[in-house]
Amino acid sequence: MINWMTGDVLSITAFIGVLVAFVMTCILTSKLNNYLPKDIGRDFAHNGKLSAGKPRGAGIIFVSVFTVAALLFGEISPETVIYLLLVFVEMLTGFMDDAADEPWNEYKKGILDFMVAAVVALNYIHFNGTRIEIATLDIDVVLHPVVFFVLTIILVWGAINVTNCSDGVDGLSGTLTIITLMTIYVVNEVTLKPQGLYSEFSYIILLFVVCILGYLWYNATPSKLMMGDAGSRAMGIFISIAVLKTGSPFLFLLVAAVLIVDGGLGLIKVALLRFLKIHIFKNTTMPLHDHVRKTIGWSNTQTVFRFAIIQIVISIATVYMLII
Repeated sequence: MINWMTGDVLSITAFIGVLVAFVMTCILTSKLNNYLPKDIGRDFAHNGKLSAGKPRGAGIIFVSVFTVAALLFGEISPETVIYLLLVFVEMLTGFMDDAADEPWNEYKKGILDFMVAAVVALNYIHFNGTRIEIATLDIDVVLHPVVFFVLTIILVWGAINVTNCSDGVDGLSGTLTIITLMTIYVVNEVTLKPQGLYSEFSYIILLFVVCILGYLWYNATPSKLMMGDAGSRAMGIFISIAVLKTGSPFLFLLVAAVLIVDGGLGLIKVALLRFLKIHIFKNTTMPLHDHVRKTIGWSNTQTVFRFAIIQIVISIATVYMLII
């Protein structure tokens, strides 16, 4: 009876936590958006000037609500507390960039991302070890700590930056992040619960998702405000942590496939041109969401829906592949 009551109370608390996180994100976004820095428009983005004057940096609101909600309603371990702190730090660095008169140097942001990624890697190794599962092949591998450390830094740094680069169309990066995180949540349910295991991080994922939904209430086309680096960089690091906690980090390539292609191709194009003087995708505007709008003629809404549909199909195929 005591166990049943304990479980019942926890379920009710979790239910309330989800509602509170969503409602508070909506309320605070509505009340505080006028205090956010204003966007100046982006010359490099397709129709980038249309965003001029809109509040940006709204990530500081929904990430802050998420952090407080997770601490109040989640089952928090020392490992998770450190992750929450790192997500918050990544949000703060992004917000300082959003609020700056001059955008931060990309090398400065890259170094900060590297430092945060290194702490994520050390934290994960300390609490979980270096065993990973290649889920699609049902293979377990124990990596050398140095190898695991380096690969995790690449994962975290990549997730932060591809998510950041995908933030250029109203509702796009938030929608794709939700699909990615809910796929990871389902993967946890499929792979952990049948074995009698429970991941405390699953509920944290749900809290993050509903906070993004609260933000999207105002960011859906035509948007009233934008998340800025404060939101996109926090979403990126959270995705990397969530996929790490599945024990199958290579699933990132599938559950975040559209984010990787949309934001990652642009990163590759710029890196090759800058460091090796190799010019690829000459006739393709990057990020890819700009190409489909500028060259193919998709509207903002079509871009969000079609990119989301592609990721949903990939996610469904991934989950089914893990079940059989």
